[in-house]
Amino acid sequence: MVKISAKDVKSLRDQTGAGMMDCKKALNEAEGDISKAIELLRKRGQKLAGKRADREAKEGVVIAKTSANRNNGIILRLSCETDFVAKTESFVALANEVADIALKNLPNTTEDLLALPFNSELTVAKKIEEQIGVIGEKLEVNKYGKIVTAAGEGQVIPYIHMGHRAAVIAALNLEGPQFVAPGKDVAMQIAAMRPVALNEEGVDAETIKKEIEIGKEQARQAGKPEAILEKIAKGKLNKFFKENTLLNQMFVKDNKKTIQQYLASVDKNLTVTAFKHVELG
Repeated sequence: MVKISAKDVKSLRDQTGAGMMDCKKALNEAEGDISKAIELLRKRGQKLAGKRADREAKEGVVIAKTSANRNNGIILRLSCETDFVAKTESFVALANEVADIALKNLPNTTEDLLALPFNSELTVAKKIEEQIGVIGEKLEVNKYGKIVTAAGEGQVIPYIHMGHRAAVIAALNLEGPQFVAPGKDVAMQIAAMRPVALNEEGVDAETIKKEIEIGKEQARQAGKPEAILEKIAKGKLNKFFKENTLLNQMFVKDNKKTIQQYLASVDKNLTVTAFKHVELG
């Protein structure tokens, strides 16, 4: 058996993040060849990924980041199986590294993000697969989004909620440091109140149809005449818009103002143009 030095074990661990015993075992199998040991660990990740593919990955971290000029922002969720893994420094670091790659390249889809290079040897997808072998749990990027604005056309504000259990990126139409705090207020509102859209126009037709049907049925159960069910349902729909669309929601820090009124109190032209909200689960 080839003698494995502590230096080689440390080198392999630094390159892969695997535990000391896993590194030593891989080096023994590879007869001291670090490149072969890395490949063995990656193959273990591939094998384990297949075995755990049907597992639920509801824990993890949500990351939101913006570019230095705040013109662009990304949000993603790196999921795992247990809260224990989600809280480890190495897992959070991996999520941040993937987020940095996303922010630099601004891919359009999760699949595009996974295909990007993680380093000179691995794609993001292969790096995550490798870490499945290291950590022993199913890992996946299962939510990703971006907001891109042109210079002079607004800024994106990030907010990470509840120790990475949720995050938001919100785009304002005006640039400038004076709007960062109001933007964060809006992002916190989104995390707390979970609006389904920016305004009425952003609510999809299927949701509107569903809410009207619910409103009709509630009125019918209350004994209201069939002739006025539609009118009652439309009234309930307006209430739904007020409670579930961001600009119409009451501001949680001042329930005498809607979000749109709050923003107008900062600057008459200030508004939100887009947002993305991702949670665990």
